Amino acid sequence: MNPSLERELLPCGDSAFLVELPELTAVVAYYRGLTGAGASFGSSMPEGIIDVVPAARTVLVTFDPETIRPSDVRDWLESAEPAYDVASSGREVTIEVSYRGPDLAETAQFLGMSEAEVVKLHTSSEWTAAFSGFAPGFVYLVTTHERLRVPRRNTPRTAVPAGSVGLAGEFSGVYPRSSPGGWQLIGTTTAALWDASKAEPALIRPGDLVRFVEA
Repeated sequence: MNPSLERELLPCGDSAFLVELPELTAVVAYYRGLTGAGASFGSSMPEGIIDVVPAARTVLVTFDPETIRPSDVRDWLESAEPAYDVASSGREVTIEVSYRGPDLAETAQFLGMSEAEVVKLHTSSEWTAAFSGFAPGFVYLVTTHERLRVPRRNTPRTAVPAGSVGLAGEFSGVYPRSSPGGWQLIGTTTAALWDASKAEPALIRPGDLVRFVEA
């Protein structure tokens, strides 16, 4: 096993492995290393690998046991090198945001900043797509500092408009469609986060670098 990254491989039936990792940064780097982020998904993976799904502390890898042996999958997972260099791996996605969200003032007050300072920090930070979930196209974005860490709302909204840009805990994210939610909403975007008519429906994929710009 590669000593540069602690990981534990757990078989899941006869066609999957769950890889447990120490923290979220390791998950992102390991996912990039497995998938060759920046290229088309699957182009750098062994034949027979079906999917690679990152989460907060794990990566689930599914495969076709009729195409590739479980032992070969295990060898691949154990030898994979993490890719920590954001600049040289992953795609870069730019999202234009109108920073007039209903929670911007409250967020600024909680952080002890002006609204303009919140916007400047959000746009100047490099955000990494860690993992997806909650709804198709919704990706949990993390950055290298904790200056924008805020709690969820005490009372979630029953309907958050599509395109809302929010903060919650260590994450930022964009709601791809109208849905209930408890994130602090600081802006909106017209970017389409999910388009099922495209070969790659998701605008943002795990491993991508995301930059927000003020519209």
